[in-house]
Amino acid sequence: MPQNEFGQPVGEPLPGWQARPPVIPVTLTGRHVRLEPLTAAHAGILYAPMVLESDPRIWTYYPYSPTMTRAEFDACIAVQLRNPAGAAHAIMAPDGAGLGFASFLRIDPPNGSVEVGGIVYSSALQRTTAATEAMILMARHVFDDLGYRRYEWKCDSCNEPSKAAATRLGFTYEGRHRNAMVYKPPNRDTDWFSITGAEWPALSAAYDAWLAPGNFDAAGAQRRSLGDLTRS
Repeated sequence: MPQNEFGQPVGEPLPGWQARPPVIPVTLTGRHVRLEPLTAAHAGILYAPMVLESDPRIWTYYPYSPTMTRAEFDACIAVQLRNPAGAAHAIMAPDGAGLGFASFLRIDPPNGSVEVGGIVYSSALQRTTAATEAMILMARHVFDDLGYRRYEWKCDSCNEPSKAAATRLGFTYEGRHRNAMVYKPPNRDTDWFSITGAEWPALSAAYDAWLAPGNFDAAGAQRRSLGDLTRS
């Protein structure tokens, strides 16, 4: 471990490090899904698939009612758009159907750190190749396009599907912030996960291998799971 002039251990040097560009909403296009900057107009596209046609359990770990009126959903979208350290995206099918939304949060260009969060998938998007590709597109943008060095994932410690998704995507568990929030109105403990720039090349290769057409049979079933590939 490096030491300073006083013989104290210090962190590894970062020669040439410069603040990264800010993360702003952009269009990210894959084979199965497209992300585009969220706007107020998306409320009309997303309301039915995310509220009227989805299992109400998709909203359990968010401060919104699963029976939102259209006006309440408009307000929900407005909250995503007002976050000064966020970059909100609508998740769309190739045919233009609305599937969900997700955001870059806690954007910190000087330290090269950003969180992916505010992720709400409609029932139609959950457990699909498109759902995973959406997260891969966001990670690629952060690391490959913008050169960030830390990518965070945080969720309610009771949210087992979110924790499983983070692990499957190759995030490393970092710990639990106890009594982090009060909402809906129970206490929330928050679990933290991350990917670092040093881990990214291996994870990027795993994502490529998983998304390769040859990894899926004629019925669309995966031959090798993403979790197996990210653990390799």
